[in-house]
Amino acid sequence: MKSAALIAVVFVLSIVLAACGQSAAPQPADTSKQGTAPAAATAEGPRKIKHIMGETEVPAQPKKVIVLTNEGTEALLALGVKPIAAVDSYYGNPWYDHIKADMEGVKNIGGESQPNLELIASLKPDLILGNKMRHEKIYEQLKAIAPTVYTETLRGEWKSNFQVYADALNKKAEGDKVISAFDKRIDDFKQKAGDKLKEKVAVVRFMGGKTRYYYGEMFTGVIFKQIGIPRNDPKSDEKSFEDITKERLTELDTADKVFYFTYDVGDGKGKKQEEEWMNDPLWKNLKVVKENKLVKVSDATWNTSGGVKAANLMLDDMYKIYDVKP
Repeated sequence: MKSAALIAVVFVLSIVLAACGQSAAPQPADTSKQGTAPAAATAEGPRKIKHIMGETEVPAQPKKVIVLTNEGTEALLALGVKPIAAVDSYYGNPWYDHIKADMEGVKNIGGESQPNLELIASLKPDLILGNKMRHEKIYEQLKAIAPTVYTETLRGEWKSNFQVYADALNKKAEGDKVISAFDKRIDDFKQKAGDKLKEKVAVVRFMGGKTRYYYGEMFTGVIFKQIGIPRNDPKSDEKSFEDITKERLTELDTADKVFYFTYDVGDGKGKKQEEEWMNDPLWKNLKVVKENKLVKVSDATWNTSGGVKAANLMLDDMYKIYDVKP
């Protein structure tokens, strides 16, 4: 009887051991499941972004973004991101009219040139987006508050700056779509405008006590260049802007069309400069004035805001100015 019982125990143990061996066999399936977990964790972990000031580790999905340039604010809005705080417009109020509706609840942290560092710190951002041209001296202070990514300059570089912002926000694919949509609009405008775009153009800006020619390196100039609009100054692409005297107004006689805008923050100084110059005999005798080829446009959307939304609004104006249907 004892031997029979012993045999029975051995038999049961052999069955259990065999079952254990079989349960251990499907290891490849388990390994495959484990392999996906680290990949997902990596995708959601911090990312390193290279920018003009070096390399910065940023959150995978920033939630509390502060932006220190107006074109940066436009980039965020175009990407579907509302900043928790932003610098005010060059016209105050505090936002430009064309983005005002999207900025409800966003805190104003001062101007581009002097953002309020104490207020920025109190908001506890998880990402700060700035610009070397404007904020080089405060970079160390900003990065002590939160991961900080900079673009280099602020003139005609709105597209390359936009790509930096999109990358920092982990929205590169969305950013590519925004730029692609703009480029398609440019191609459509070029095709429909045709020979109308052969006219040489010049750009003038009036400011309090100053008048400037704006060239190819500025916001308007970069968009004109993409469209293929020729400039009256053959060296326009090599320059940004120049302060001019009235004696240089005769240079505009080489232009077929002149665009001008006026920077006035409500103190009347820009408007006064515009009126003084446009009432001067040198201005009145210009070919473009006599032929009604003088076009006044918005300083906010054609220059100071300088972002992707402004670029599209400028293109809206171009369709109208050149009598082209979108």
